Amino acid sequence: MKSLKFVITIWLLLFTYQLIACTTYIISGKFTPDGKPILFKNRDTDMVKNSLVLFTDGKYKYMGVVNGSEKGWDKSVWGGYNEKGFAIINSAAYNNNIDDTTSFKGMDGVLMKKALMVCSCLEDFEKFLDTLKKPYGVNSNYGVIDAYGGAAYYETGNFKYIKVDANDPATAPDGIIIRTNHSMSSDLSKGFGFNRFETARLILSEAAKAKKLTPEYLMKSIPRSLYHARIGRDLSHNMPAKRDVPKYEFFVDYIPRLSTTSSFMIVGVNDKDKVDETMMWTILGFPLTSPAIPAWLSAGEVPRALAMDKEYESPICTASLKFKEDCFPLIIDHGTNYINLSAVINKEKKGYLQMLMPLEKTIFDKTNLVIKEIEKGTKSKEDIRLLYSWIDEFLSTKYKELFKYDLF
Repeated sequence: MKSLKFVITIWLLLFTYQLIACTTYIISGKFTPDGKPILFKNRDTDMVKNSLVLFTDGKYKYMGVVNGSEKGWDKSVWGGYNEKGFAIINSAAYNNNIDDTTSFKGMDGVLMKKALMVCSCLEDFEKFLDTLKKPYGVNSNYGVIDAYGGAAYYETGNFKYIKVDANDPATAPDGIIIRTNHSMSSDLSKGFGFNRFETARLILSEAAKAKKLTPEYLMKSIPRSLYHARIGRDLSHNMPAKRDVPKYEFFVDYIPRLSTTSSFMIVGVNDKDKVDETMMWTILGFPLTSPAIPAWLSAGEVPRALAMDKEYESPICTASLKFKEDCFPLIIDHGTNYINLSAVINKEKKGYLQMLMPLEKTIFDKTNLVIKEIEKGTKSKEDIRLLYSWIDEFLSTKYKELFKYDLF
């Protein structure tokens, strides 16, 4: 009986891990080309319908990724930032709470929502944790940045947290900290995500050496990486010949995975007096079938493509999930462990990723021009809204042209 219980426990843990297997990182503003800190999360969950939502129910206004089509969707936030430039993300840490029998759990998203409502900086977040009733009901690595140059992870269990500072050369000599599904302060013989951790480490290390720690490069390279550090294999080097001839590859422990539902990056500021310049790049849906789209809380709205509609879904996420079906068409005999690489990339250049990347490049080019003008003080929230309108129209037109798909 004990052995059966053990098997069931391990199975449930592995099943949960497959669903909640986020890859995250922080980069201190001291090491980025423009001096702005970066906070990133590749989100994995069984809640596949994600949207970007603005909230006004706290001390501070805030914006974050939420689960759509779920009762109580507005009770949790899975990453975002507020009007003070305080930003937070998390990754589940499966080596926290190992011997803890506390039944109170599942509060990770609730905690982030509450923090966004009331915290303006890292010190506020620490006070928030110190005064929060225990047990917290969480097992997370919380990544946090603020408008004062703060950048740190808080490895948090039910009863304590440990701060890991990205500005401390002793712990982050290159200003980069990565967290997947284990806390470095806990038992490293337990936990998950070690393969994805190593993949992210290699990509970020090379990007730092090449001075490419920019939002555009990182959004393209990490959530879309087809490299597996453990086996040293890059699927992009084994490109199928044709789009319509399926080619299946075993697809487990890559950064993008079957359970990836969104990827987002919060770009902070290098001047506390310019907090309105804080912004967010968001990929909703499967990163290999969806583009990155910018949003600013200071604009008072988000692009229609990212926003939750009356069905509690975002148009771009709905499209991505439809395209994703071509990437994982096998549904029996563990078939979802295998990706149809032909649908993603192929020598005909008709894969979803190949067709979407030029669109994303155009969006980045136009957005980067707007960002430069915002930094000069010559662009307002109305200009950002005009950019949103252009993005929505551009994507709508291109989706009809390339995919015969009506986005709106």
